[in-house]
Amino acid sequence: MRKSLLMTLAMVLVASAAYASDAPAAAGAAVGPTAAWATAIGMAVAAGLCGLGQGMGLKAACEGTARNPEAGGKLTVTLILGLAFIESLAIYALVVNLILLFVKPLGA
Repeated sequence: MRKSLLMTLAMVLVASAAYASDAPAAAGAAVGPTAAWATAIGMAVAAGLCGLGQGMGLKAACEGTARNPEAGGKLTVTLILGLAFIESLAIYALVVNLILLFVKPLGA
């Protein structure tokens, strides 16, 4: 519970930093430093946590195969499916960060 609360608070603080500028961005203007830092931190957190999740899943699959070698086939299928879902979360984070960088915030 505490970890999820801290993660939610961190993501809210990082995302709000990107929308903190007073003046709306011009159509061809460069990305502001706040938005660049917010997206960099957001992608770093997403990639790090997805990597941690993939490592934990691989560890559990290896331990399960070591304890019961006959179940290796079922574990492999489940592992590949789980890794694909975790990787899709990183891709979703990348899409959100690219939107944050290149789309005008709140229709400004």
